[in-house]
Amino acid sequence: MKYTTRPQAILLLADGTIFYGKSIGISGTTFGEVCFNTGMTGYQEIFTDPSYFGQIMVATNPHIGNYGVNVDEVESEKIMISGLVCKNFSFNHSRPNSESNLYDYFEKQNLVCISDVDTRALVSYIRDNGAQNSVISTDGTSITELKKQLANVPNMKGLELASKVSTSKPYFYGNENAMYKIAALDLGIKRNILRNLAKRDCYIKVSPYNTNFEELKEFNPDGFFLSNGPGDPEPLIEVQETAKQMILSEKPVFGICLGHQIIGLANGVSTYKMFNGHRGINHPVMNLLTGRGEITSQNHGFAVNRDELEKHEDLEITHYHINDNTVAGMRMKSKDCFSVQYHPEASPGPHDSTYLFDEFIDKISLLK
Repeated sequence: MKYTTRPQAILLLADGTIFYGKSIGISGTTFGEVCFNTGMTGYQEIFTDPSYFGQIMVATNPHIGNYGVNVDEVESEKIMISGLVCKNFSFNHSRPNSESNLYDYFEKQNLVCISDVDTRALVSYIRDNGAQNSVISTDGTSITELKKQLANVPNMKGLELASKVSTSKPYFYGNENAMYKIAALDLGIKRNILRNLAKRDCYIKVSPYNTNFEELKEFNPDGFFLSNGPGDPEPLIEVQETAKQMILSEKPVFGICLGHQIIGLANGVSTYKMFNGHRGINHPVMNLLTGRGEITSQNHGFAVNRDELEKHEDLEITHYHINDNTVAGMRMKSKDCFSVQYHPEASPGPHDSTYLFDEFIDKISLLK
């Protein structure tokens, strides 16, 4: 199929706007919130990042698939995006250590993709009109029918998705004889987070998103970790209560992305859905503690309310996003609890912020 004439496909947005392109050869219809990632590399890591669950990804890099796929470059067990929109889809790849081409990878997991789209125009449109629900169709379904189906897709605001990507049962990662033990709550955790903790002499117990604090405490951890993940943090009421108990335990707590938002909510600071969100590997952040700028990997559509955070007696901003002044990091004044709204583990992305894992371990080592 991939070497024959490819049929026309469409991307329909919730506001009725249509972008035309071609199917790469996988027939179907898929729904999700359309968003874009500005990274120029790392597409496999992006596609398998659980934080993208329920979203249709627009790639701003004009060439997707040109270096194939590799089993070492996944962030979860499967593709997490709902569909892909790109300009040029490469059926052939040239990297020597690739294990297969991207088409076969998509075909095995039945991922619907539309290529030959004017992605520059599409990204410009999303920037002006905001992220919104959309549908990719490559199977000839009528626009009238697609509009009916799209109208029934729930909005990302208020949507709880952590339960869709979290592990169903606890598992362990790292050396069981390691110096430190970490209890990680899996809201959609990326593998490279676990790798970064393990190489810092940590043995990690990863537990389902709805695990209560008493169960987490049974591992007798030296610290607690709240992971990244998809969807709106506000519906995760039980997780917020667990986070409160983590903080009261007097052991260090570290949160990334969704985990960062959960820590904010646990402290009475609200979150909100962003107009576009931040997704890419070139986002500039200012570290207020060091006065240094950092280039970061980001992937989020919700943020912590800055006005409320600045008025909070026990929270302070540690990092902010240079482009729009949104909160990129915070810490508690009275507890060893801190969090960031970006990915220090990268994968893909720069390594400017990996020091945050060292700071977490330093906090733990002071209490041992």
